[in-house]
Amino acid sequence: MKRSELIKHLKKHGCILKREGASHSLWMNPQTGSTEAIPRHNEIKNLLAKKICKGLSIEII
Repeated sequence: MKRSELIKHLKKHGCILKREGASHSLWMNPQTGSTEAIPRHNEIKNLLAKKICKGLSIEII
């Protein structure tokens, strides 16, 4: 899956960008307070995308 598609999905479900790191971006779900790291690769494996969504407690892609 494309990184841009995952970020659109996160924004759609109310997640916000907490901070930018050197190789990852930290996204947070303000409703639960959970945080997940999103790698800066163009392509993100589907299993990792599902883990990120599960960690942020949002609908799984």
